[in-house]
Amino acid sequence: MAVHSFTLVPAAYVYLLRPDPSGPASQPEPTDGSVIGPASASTQVLLQLRRNTGYMDGHWACGASGHVEAAESVVETALRETCEELGVRATAEDLIPLTAMHRTNDLGGAALEQRVDLFFTLRAWEGTPAVREPSKNAGLRWFPLTDPPDPVPPHERYVLTLLAGALDGERPVPSITTFGFDAGQDIARYGVALPH
Repeated sequence: MAVHSFTLVPAAYVYLLRPDPSGPASQPEPTDGSVIGPASASTQVLLQLRRNTGYMDGHWACGASGHVEAAESVVETALRETCEELGVRATAEDLIPLTAMHRTNDLGGAALEQRVDLFFTLRAWEGTPAVREPSKNAGLRWFPLTDPPDPVPPHERYVLTLLAGALDGERPVPSITTFGFDAGQDIARYGVALPH
């Protein structure tokens, strides 16, 4: 039996979320008993336009993300990246765990590089999000959670879709998700192909 060694790369992803400033939350409650709409439709997510990183450049991606460094916990990574990339500060208590994703970019191969992406949401922070690394970030924008732009990295689109569904009362986001191990996950359901 052949034994393959592989690299496991852990990373933290932080989605800043806010109510849509022009959405139902800012409007008076209806008095006729009507329903305002799904929670996901009135929630916005902050995304950054990646550039010059060598990975998914030209894609709208998580507002703050990065690899876990030596002797650093994933929570420390999430807080550090949020400060470094967006200039905002938060506490560990402000981070809400969303899902842990086991992912590969090596469809059909030996999956010699695998990733563990730990996703968090953040609804409370100090400061105003701003581009702090302009060499890697071509801009920040708030998007409706139900209508993310194109392109978004496929594994992130998958998580955003799960989050929108959970906010609307569908199945909660699973504690553990996988991506890239099943054929069809890269193109047919989530937009663009994963790089090989």
